[in-house]
Amino acid sequence: MDVALQGLARLEYRGYDSAGVAVLDDGAVRVTKRAGKLANLREALEGSAESTGHVAIAHTRWATHGGPTDGNAHPHLGGRDGELALVHNGIIENFAAARAELEADGFTFSSETDSEAAAHLVAREMEAAGDLTEAMRRTAANLEGAFTLLAVHRDAPDVVVAARRNSPLVVGLGEGENFLGSDVAAFVDSTKEALEIGQDQVVTVSADSVAIVDFDGNEVTDAKRYTIEWDAAAAQKGGYDSFMAKEIHEQSGAVADTLRGRLENGTLRLDEMEIDPSSLRGIDKIVVIACGTAANAGAVAKYAIEHWCRIPTEVELAHEFRYRDPVVTEKTLVVAISQSGETMDTLMAVRHAREQGAKVIALCNTRGSTIPRESDAALYLHVGPEIAVASTKAYLGQIVASYLLGLFLAQVRGNLFPDEIAALMEDLEQIPAQIQQVLDSSAQVEQTREGHEGRHQRALPGTSRGLPDRDGGRAQAQGDRLHPRRGLRRRRAQARPDRPGRGGATGVRHRALPARPPLPALQGRLQHPGGARPRRAHPGDRRGGRRRGAALRRRGDPRARHAHPLRGAADRDPAADLLLRARDREGPGRGPAPQPREVRHRRVTRRLG
Repeated sequence: MDVALQGLARLEYRGYDSAGVAVLDDGAVRVTKRAGKLANLREALEGSAESTGHVAIAHTRWATHGGPTDGNAHPHLGGRDGELALVHNGIIENFAAARAELEADGFTFSSETDSEAAAHLVAREMEAAGDLTEAMRRTAANLEGAFTLLAVHRDAPDVVVAARRNSPLVVGLGEGENFLGSDVAAFVDSTKEALEIGQDQVVTVSADSVAIVDFDGNEVTDAKRYTIEWDAAAAQKGGYDSFMAKEIHEQSGAVADTLRGRLENGTLRLDEMEIDPSSLRGIDKIVVIACGTAANAGAVAKYAIEHWCRIPTEVELAHEFRYRDPVVTEKTLVVAISQSGETMDTLMAVRHAREQGAKVIALCNTRGSTIPRESDAALYLHVGPEIAVASTKAYLGQIVASYLLGLFLAQVRGNLFPDEIAALMEDLEQIPAQIQQVLDSSAQVEQTREGHEGRHQRALPGTSRGLPDRDGGRAQAQGDRLHPRRGLRRRRAQARPDRPGRGGATGVRHRALPARPPLPALQGRLQHPGGARPRRAHPGDRRGGRRRGAALRRRGDPRARHAHPLRGAADRDPAADLLLRARDREGPGRGPAPQPREVRHRRVTRRLG
């Protein structure tokens, strides 16, 4: 039981609302579970008799079906006498029909969850088959959705049986002990040897054996074994105030690990790239698919790949990729970027791309995860576990991996000479030292931060490859959102509490706007072909609007008759405005005025259209 609880503690950073554990002890299944933090579960266990069992399953839950209560927490008991305990990750889509069938068959339910239906289904199949592995296989084959199931039964006291579909599951291989977990962090303190479990497979684990079959009952003998490259200390704060601070200071080492061993005798080698080079030479388009922060890394990849390889590259949000009917052929290379390798939208996009005949390369940080296994090739980051919500070292690792992929494609396709690739790799290998130099000056950064504390606007300029970094940084720091035509849009619903129904946003390209518009005196002047002219006053400034209208009347401007009493000249007469601008362009040394259609202003174009 202690080993199971320690595993839950290492996964605690993922967030949860309840926790529980089940132990096979003296021929009985003992279950203890509590809503709230893991400390509540430990407190409940302190008053119980010490367990002598050596088979246990444990779980932390985010509520989906049913609220965060003791009754809805996992594990769930199954069977007419509670002879089975089951934990479940994911969602079972056809649980309602299964629950109705089980209730008609005499099974009783004590929770609102879909997981309890799975527990009763496995217990019922165990009654018929007499074998827990076969019972799990039959049940899983009839379930719909995304799930990982783990079960123990009092009549099979030495084994844990698990099934996987569209949800992570990995086996830890120890000496005289074996483990199951949704992430290697659960058992990395006990063993660094792990075994991948494929899609639609059932695994039976005992202290000294591991057996795998697929949902059709066929034995699986080609499961891939690998070694975890980090230890339990990497999943702890290590003396820092937060995981984010720790991971920021790990960035230099993360980049160095991603670059290590890639260049051999002047040739870039990516051992994980198992696609035939002839296939890469024939591609005519690259599509990068990712979500969130990984999509910003994909935007950097676009710059690098197009620059070095001269291949048109698109960046697609994975959750939209399948639904917009993308043009993907056998000559398309799809690059899937995911830190965890389990991002469901990205996984679905990978499957769709492969159905269309495209080759897929995964940039991923987690060995044994689903996306690399279902791709044609994988390029791993080697940055270690990232626990903080805001991505730091994994984002840098994804950018560096994108550069490596771009250089590798340029090498295969002959776009760059070997000495050019070697020079670029030498530049990349200097980055870790430069990152460390910045991290060593963290005291100065802290002083700068204190000097800017409380300010309402910040500028994050960026061009070329720095543009995605700017956009991603602002999106994380300010909660901005991207607009397909206008770039970043600053949310202002909270900034304008006096106008709750007008939670609009102001378009920005190269600067961040304050919460309220600046005063007209601070707006400056716009350069105009006929000379400097005041910027159109903000609609909320009455004095500026009146001044503008009065100035136009004094000049005899034909637009004065269309001036709004609050907003000044509103350009209600587009033809007059065009003629005025043509007239203003005449003068000494300017030559004849162009025709009005050649001097159309963007705002007027919208009004005419």
